[in-house]
Amino acid sequence: MKYIAFISLLSLIFATSCNNKETSETPMIIMAPKADKITKNLEMHDDLRVDNYYWLNDRDNEEVIDYLERENDYYNKMTAHTKDFQKDLFEEMKGRIKEDDESVPYFYNGYYYITRFETGKDYPIYSRKKDSLEAEEEVMFDVNEMAKDYSYYNLRGLNISPDNKWVAFGVDTLSRRKYTLYIKNLETGEILSDSITLTTGDSTWANDNKTLFYTRKDEQTLRSNKIYKHKLGHESSKDVLIYTEEDETFGTYVYKTKSDKYLVIGSYSTLTSEFQILDANTPDAKFKIFQSRTRGLEYGISHFGSDFYIVTNKDDATNFKLMKTDENATGMENWEELIEHRPEVLLEGIDIFKDYLVLSERNNGLNKIRIKRWDDAEDYYLPFDNETYTADTFQNIEFNTKILRYNYNSLTTPSSVIDFNMETQEKDVKKETEVLGGKFNKDNYESKRIWATAADGTKIPVSMVYRKGMKLNGENPLLLYAYGSYGATIDPYFSSVRLSLLDRGFIYAIAHVRGGQYLGREWYENGKLLFKKNTFTDFVDASKYLISEKYTSKDHLYASGGSAGGLLMGAIVNIAPEIYNGVVAAVPFVDIVTTMLDDTIPLTTGEYDEWGNPNEKEYYDYIKSYSPYDNVEAKSYPNMLVTTGLHDSQVQYWEPAKWVAKLRDYKTGNNLLLLHTNMDAGHGGASGRFEALKEVAMDYGFLLDMEGIKE
Repeated sequence: MKYIAFISLLSLIFATSCNNKETSETPMIIMAPKADKITKNLEMHDDLRVDNYYWLNDRDNEEVIDYLERENDYYNKMTAHTKDFQKDLFEEMKGRIKEDDESVPYFYNGYYYITRFETGKDYPIYSRKKDSLEAEEEVMFDVNEMAKDYSYYNLRGLNISPDNKWVAFGVDTLSRRKYTLYIKNLETGEILSDSITLTTGDSTWANDNKTLFYTRKDEQTLRSNKIYKHKLGHESSKDVLIYTEEDETFGTYVYKTKSDKYLVIGSYSTLTSEFQILDANTPDAKFKIFQSRTRGLEYGISHFGSDFYIVTNKDDATNFKLMKTDENATGMENWEELIEHRPEVLLEGIDIFKDYLVLSERNNGLNKIRIKRWDDAEDYYLPFDNETYTADTFQNIEFNTKILRYNYNSLTTPSSVIDFNMETQEKDVKKETEVLGGKFNKDNYESKRIWATAADGTKIPVSMVYRKGMKLNGENPLLLYAYGSYGATIDPYFSSVRLSLLDRGFIYAIAHVRGGQYLGREWYENGKLLFKKNTFTDFVDASKYLISEKYTSKDHLYASGGSAGGLLMGAIVNIAPEIYNGVVAAVPFVDIVTTMLDDTIPLTTGEYDEWGNPNEKEYYDYIKSYSPYDNVEAKSYPNMLVTTGLHDSQVQYWEPAKWVAKLRDYKTGNNLLLLHTNMDAGHGGASGRFEALKEVAMDYGFLLDMEGIKE
């Protein structure tokens, strides 16, 4: 297959004579790649779609790889003048990170566990100390050594047996979310020769220290659909299949309750959940249903004492409520209400302690941590004093303690790990993340939350941060970010990396659009299925508001989003391309009709309750009406940087590749259109804490170049 190149941009590259070192102006034509058109007719519901770039979905085709490499070469040539700046940005961002750093230790089952990094190394070291922090360190894993022969390496799911002797862990070396499960003897350091392929990387031990439960995936769709039981010392080929999730719209997983009393198999879809339980002391017995699945019924379970505590939307509790039931009578008819449903408060989760119940709530978009004694002697909220923060509980794995551990950060304040004494109400800041380099002072920055008005009158919250002294003159470069799907909430958070934009005059803003859960469950419901377009119009309306209020202007406004947020980017450049100077779309989900009609690939059947099933005409027509790939037109698009990974299993590389190919064919004007494919990575990009910064430097180099900022 021969490719045809055409001129999209002219660039003057100045060649320097090696002999006399005089500069001569030698114009060089840089030609953008153009993918061949091979007609593929796609017909559904008597509607014909012609896909000229369908052939790009074969990663084993040499011509496909050639096209991606030519796009990478074009990217490199068109951004050659920013390469030194990108390196400077990388070093600047890296220089703010404390390289010899370690986590706040947490204590569990006789050991303190620590994750630490060493100077110059990309990967963590996982260690533990027995009984005391003064004890000798036991290194469980030095991931730097494990990863040295791989371009990508991800270790996850560390799961230690109750007797502290064995640890199960998962490894992915391709970024395809296909983890191989291994077991290591922590006393001898030996990794058992037997391994288990195609798992999620997660597992859980029964209380006998020799039975391990784990989840395997479907080879083709990567749906987590089978639970197996493995006996220590036995070949994995003899593992027993415990459960198969037959419904292709569901996934499954297995874990153990915080009380260590029950093993739990969970089944989940977008709208429905179901659990099965088994006494962790009897791993060879049969799991029993906690409450059978009922479409639309969502619930999660926690065990304490002789009861289960249930966070659920039962009885139209849209924002969820808390119920409880005896562990021997778990059916829904036995559930008793403990904390009622409140229309204005989203109940996001609970932490259970011997004397206290802690509730993670959200009210008017803001995180709330509520602490309540079981005897009702106390019931209060932790105080937070601004509107652009994130606070969440974590690492609370001990029952018999009065200490609650939580994380706090804001758009202007680095992340802190805080131990809070629920009895005395005293807090102990165990660690605030250091920002090195000597230039950061939180008092130099301001943050605030504003409310834009959507076309339908809905108020859209926008959180923003900027350097003090910012003037409302319409000349500020502003990067607006959003995600807006799956009910995922993007809370305001601190980023030392982001300082490289703020210190060069950028405003950074997060649009909390519908489709997320920032303002409660209804905020999500009004941004999915047949209301999905609200996500896109919310972002556009927030953008127009920022322009009208002179935070920025169309010549200085930029947008970014990734994955489903990349779909958002694809939609807004079709809706209102004229109000953005530049857009960064990372691993964008842009060919939504074709993908959702293909139930052989990941991100399909389990997504029907999010996007709709296009096998039904109503959803087909609606999805097609906003699908970025299907709605490319002949018009001037903003400057665009599109990034993807060849091994992405969630949004396949061919979606952004096809989209860019079609945009090249249709777009008018001379704005930049760049595609960069990481040939070694998948959905999450490069592995390692520093390699990932190089990808951020690419994005920032693109944005700053658009503003004419060179250093």
